[in-house]
Amino acid sequence: SHLLSAISASGQNTGTMPERRPFVRLPTDVCPVNYGLCLKPDLIDFTFDGKLEAQVIQATNQIVMNCADIDIITASFVPKGADEINATGFNYQNEDEKVTLSFPSSLQKGSGTLKIEFVGELNDKMKGFYRSKYTTAAGETRYAAVTQFEATDARRAFPCWDEPAIKATFDITLIVPKDRVALSNMDVVHQKPYPGDVNLVEVKFGTTPIMSTYLVAFVIGEYDFVESQSSDGIKVRVYTPVGKAEQGKFALEVACKTLPFYKDYFSVPYPLPKIDLIAIADFAAGAMENWGLVTYRETALLIDPKNSCSSSRQWVALVVGHELAHQWFGNLVTMEWWTHLWLNEGFASWIEYLCVDHCFPEYDIWTQFVSADYTRALDLDALDSSHPIEVNVGHPSEVDEIFDAISYSKGASVIRMLHNYIGDEDFRKGMNSYLLKFQHKNASTEDLWDCLEQASGKPIAAVMSSWTKQMGFPIIVVDQEQVSDDRILKLSQKKFCASGPHNGEDCPSWMVPISICTSEDPKCSKLRILLEKSETTVTLNGVGPDQWIKINPGTVGFYRIQYSSSMLESLLPGIRDLSLQPVDRLGLQNDLFSLSRAGMISTVEVLKLMEAFVNEPNYTVWSDLSCNLGVLSSLLSHTEFHDEILEFIRDLFAPIGLKLGWDSKPGEGHLDALLRGLVLGKLGKAGHKPTLEEARRRFKEHVEAKQVLPADLRSPVYLTVLKHGDGATLDTMLKLHKQADMQEEKNRIERVLGAISAPDLIQKVLNFALSEEVRPQDTVSVIGGVAGSSKQGRKAAWKFVRDNWEELYNRYQGGFLISRLIKLTVDGFAIDKMATEVKSFFESHPAPAAERTVQQCCENILLNAAWLKRDADDIHQYLLQRKAPPV
Repeated sequence: SHLLSAISASGQNTGTMPERRPFVRLPTDVCPVNYGLCLKPDLIDFTFDGKLEAQVIQATNQIVMNCADIDIITASFVPKGADEINATGFNYQNEDEKVTLSFPSSLQKGSGTLKIEFVGELNDKMKGFYRSKYTTAAGETRYAAVTQFEATDARRAFPCWDEPAIKATFDITLIVPKDRVALSNMDVVHQKPYPGDVNLVEVKFGTTPIMSTYLVAFVIGEYDFVESQSSDGIKVRVYTPVGKAEQGKFALEVACKTLPFYKDYFSVPYPLPKIDLIAIADFAAGAMENWGLVTYRETALLIDPKNSCSSSRQWVALVVGHELAHQWFGNLVTMEWWTHLWLNEGFASWIEYLCVDHCFPEYDIWTQFVSADYTRALDLDALDSSHPIEVNVGHPSEVDEIFDAISYSKGASVIRMLHNYIGDEDFRKGMNSYLLKFQHKNASTEDLWDCLEQASGKPIAAVMSSWTKQMGFPIIVVDQEQVSDDRILKLSQKKFCASGPHNGEDCPSWMVPISICTSEDPKCSKLRILLEKSETTVTLNGVGPDQWIKINPGTVGFYRIQYSSSMLESLLPGIRDLSLQPVDRLGLQNDLFSLSRAGMISTVEVLKLMEAFVNEPNYTVWSDLSCNLGVLSSLLSHTEFHDEILEFIRDLFAPIGLKLGWDSKPGEGHLDALLRGLVLGKLGKAGHKPTLEEARRRFKEHVEAKQVLPADLRSPVYLTVLKHGDGATLDTMLKLHKQADMQEEKNRIERVLGAISAPDLIQKVLNFALSEEVRPQDTVSVIGGVAGSSKQGRKAAWKFVRDNWEELYNRYQGGFLISRLIKLTVDGFAIDKMATEVKSFFESHPAPAAERTVQQCCENILLNAAWLKRDADDIHQYLLQRKAPPV
């Protein structure tokens, strides 16, 4: 990316990125059948030597492959049954991450062996073949060598045809120190001493099935493991840091329940002899589904019964479910090109919930899906700078950019809608025929639609392409009329925009599966229709005037709803008396909150609605409410009356806080623990006196080791004491961080450090974020925590990111962490001129993989500013008069 910064710095940039050379996929006249790969990493000097013998079929005197940060020493081609021909030149196209090997004469058609010797570096960028730092029990710093190839980084470990559709088998050999664990996709077939060095061994792994390069993996390091066998006979191991094997047990249980569940769901057996799940110290993503060797951040895999909180267990269960689903959907059948990435990720992000619901029905996980994925996707997809689920991508930096909430969360949401529209039985039938038809091959979105269409007889392709090929979603406007015993509904659709309804000429429309229920049976659809045009009228027979009508029961359809005021009035009692199901109470509140941000209703209406949730028992409903109040509180931190919204929050949360108390009661479960943590944290942060005093008391006992805080109370207590704490509090927290043995505890502390209020301490936290104490992938959440916790923090974090841009950008080299950093830092501003400032900063400091994120942030800042201008006075009036004694 040097070229890019040079162009923009010379002032030729007018706000758009300089044009790249058009991206070209690899030529198809050479195709690998098998890679014989031998790698010898040096864990001291951070380099590796490699030998590749690829069996290929070719028809040209030039071989073009992907290659990045690798030096080729020799290359030759041996046609089958003929003499070896040495390559006469290697031409690297660094910008395109390609190398062209030239041979003296045209190579005869047919198969042969391409031999390459090369060297590379074990980088510290968390991509390709990289080094990951850990500390031994004796306190010595050491490095493991690990891989992360998706999307386009296998080419950093060995020259290859690094495209998902160019599949081959792999024979991998690793030459490693004999006291280290060496793992790859397949099991070890033999291990023997290495002739050149008594301290090394040569470890050879079994031949893989036909697979894509991005799923190849190897790990060399020091690990312990726990193992078991799933009921269908697969050997499962969870590898942990040395001395922490116990912490792998929970993930092991989940994996052993999950493999048979998927085997049964897909009616296709798991295709490899074993599967390993391994915790990697330095890891950019949450986890990676390498076939047979799944890599994880420590916090996405390790659970310590005494020190892990309920939300960590849930997170581990979801991530294990997600990655294991990919073993079929993604690894066995792979997308033809990155354009179809959403199918991989959206599908796995949906089915992980199905799997967790099977393993842990007490998590009520589908309600949590609505709050975690569905509403998140709706918020992002209402922006003008959103994008369709399917994006044509070429250059690697464009591929990095689509690993976002649209691919994952909107993808999962439309698959949930589709599953609901088809029904489980036909959905499974279609999935099974898709996996059988395309196993060991590649497929596109359309291929899945065909299989589901054949299984269900419904117009799947027509319905779904309206959701995947155009961005955005509709708002369904509903009005009603009572005619004797019938209710007549008028439904219409138009595109929903975060800035208000779309009123242009060429308004897109969707094929919208709509279900309707009544107060007679809130869980069951009375009527289902497919809205194919802009409006329609439906009649519900036998619905008397005293019944309410709810559109989208279960909050499954990917759209928002605007009810007429009379319909809305009749739904509100269903919130107070809890006759609406939890997911619909959540959805109603979320829709209205979103309409208020878009200026279609007053925010005061939403505050009134929120007060109706005073009897709410459901964790997820509170969690979504809390999230929206957080957004509002952040917005109002730009005004003079921020204290009034904090008082509103205290009043709303105090009764449930009182009811729950601080200590868990016998018979409580997972969701009670989550709710208690949420409510106490909310009250503490908002300055609720009794909560603050109790948090301080318990924190003191915790620090003095008199009474250790249960894991579920740590986040809320830490947050509360820091928010209202001083330099001594921060020092104590940093000491706890240093002493923490578990990454989960370190992360828990890192995420709340930003709550500290004094400017000099905020600066101290920001400097800490870039220190050796914080793992590179976690720096982002420390800075984000500062930006998200106060107006001062937001300013300081943005300045810090600008001042340290070179270092931050180099550290993440344009991966998705840079996008996350930008979003967390600037999304909360609410003044027009900040949007200009952000835009111009990134024009002179381009981050190609975060281009769209920058646009989205600027749009959000302008939307915040408009919202504030529009509603601030009304909100202020409401908050004041709410407290006024009645005259």
